[in-house]
Amino acid sequence: MRRADLDGLIAFLKVAERRSFTAAARDLGVTPSAISQTVRALEDRAGVALLARTTRDVALTEAGRRFLERARPAVQDILAAFEDAASLGDRPSGLLRLNVPRVALASLIEPVLASFCAAHPAVQVEIHVDDRFANIVEDGFDAGIRLGEFVEGDMVAVRLTPAFRLAVVGSPDYLARCGRPAHPRDLRDHACINFRQGARGGLYHWEFEDAGRDFAVAVDGPVIVNEAGIMMAACVMGLGLAYTLAPVAEPLCEQGLLEPVLEAYCPETPGFFLYFPTRHGVMPKLRAFIDHATARLGRRTGAADQIGA
Repeated sequence: MRRADLDGLIAFLKVAERRSFTAAARDLGVTPSAISQTVRALEDRAGVALLARTTRDVALTEAGRRFLERARPAVQDILAAFEDAASLGDRPSGLLRLNVPRVALASLIEPVLASFCAAHPAVQVEIHVDDRFANIVEDGFDAGIRLGEFVEGDMVAVRLTPAFRLAVVGSPDYLARCGRPAHPRDLRDHACINFRQGARGGLYHWEFEDAGRDFAVAVDGPVIVNEAGIMMAACVMGLGLAYTLAPVAEPLCEQGLLEPVLEAYCPETPGFFLYFPTRHGVMPKLRAFIDHATARLGRRTGAADQIGA
């Protein structure tokens, strides 16, 4: 392989990720015209168009999709090799990319972010809020945060919180008007606030357990959301019942704004874990974040640095 064949790969991968020459140029700190020329030169060497350009959008061609599938993991391996070599004997540094669900921001990220940045000024933290089940390896993240049951078995997982229960809650006004469901099957007679994961995802079915049997219930109601904060606000307004994490609902229940129902049927989740792939080991920047987060969150929740798989 000629060295020139590698020129333009980073630019192409960034455009493919962002679907925009302007956004890619901003991320890489160059001009859009420079990005365009670099990618065009890569296409000339490949002998085929990799990107389909319109006035409004950039999309991958079939050749571009195949090229991306082969090139992205190879480039990530090369960049990781540079990071591995550069990090030996050095303090934590570089860009730490974390994929985090919105519901974890207030309880897990906000309590540690400022102190971590102060303790490790050479680390730049990028927080990507994503409620989908993202592929952190494919999308180039160092680590993700998810509930334990959603962490894949080939990942290393570090506990951030203790186990906790799910909860169904409603406002006192709603419960006074519509009554309290005695069993999950009663939800078909109640207004419920639905949650959709991603723009094209399906509606989340509420999960319960009864006498050791797990089951899910499809609910209906006047509001569909894709963000936990809006869901809880709608619930407080009395628009319907909401299904959420108990730690999210508890402060609102303590204020008298919401009340729990169906507590005997709500299952327990293992809690939140930070997870990452094993193939490159733990970079100093990620190890520093793990140590910092587990120490601070452990003092608050009693979940200090317990590791699972």
